[in-house]
Amino acid sequence: MTSPPRDRTRIEIRATDWDDPAGVALREAMQAEMDNRYADRLAELVVGPADTRRLHGTLGIEVEQVAYVGIACADRVPVGHVALRRLGDDLELKRMYVVPPRRGSGIATALLRTAEDAARSLGASRIILQTGDRQPDAVGLYEREGYSRIPVFSPYEWLSFSICMEKLLCHSFPAAPTGGRP
Repeated sequence: MTSPPRDRTRIEIRATDWDDPAGVALREAMQAEMDNRYADRLAELVVGPADTRRLHGTLGIEVEQVAYVGIACADRVPVGHVALRRLGDDLELKRMYVVPPRRGSGIATALLRTAEDAARSLGASRIILQTGDRQPDAVGLYEREGYSRIPVFSPYEWLSFSICMEKLLCHSFPAAPTGGRP
């Protein structure tokens, strides 16, 4: 998918594998940012090895759970990432990230819509997600794009700063025939 974001840079979004080097680098950058943003909260929650394993289990993604990965490139440079993982009967939006210099340019919206299209093609009726209370721009984006808050779902219930959301997906159906006899 290709779209012109607000800054007129041509953005290309390509589906890829979880182990794509660009995706790995973008997820590492996101993780570093989140570790910094939530360092004090995580320090309160993670007090020993068992808590560390619990945190990694909560935040980790197993390759067999991955349903879709998309990388956004601007002028062939990776600038954004999104993934969908299977979580029970749902698809969960994961690792939605845009590099800081490119934020506010429409890339996140393009990634989100591409992930929604992928979810529809996979037969999902909704997408769920978890974010945090220190990510107001992300929450605002999701709300603008039709996501609504839901109770915190597993495995995030022990993260007191979690905000969980869902979006019900509409599926396109062929138009009903017009004219003629039924």
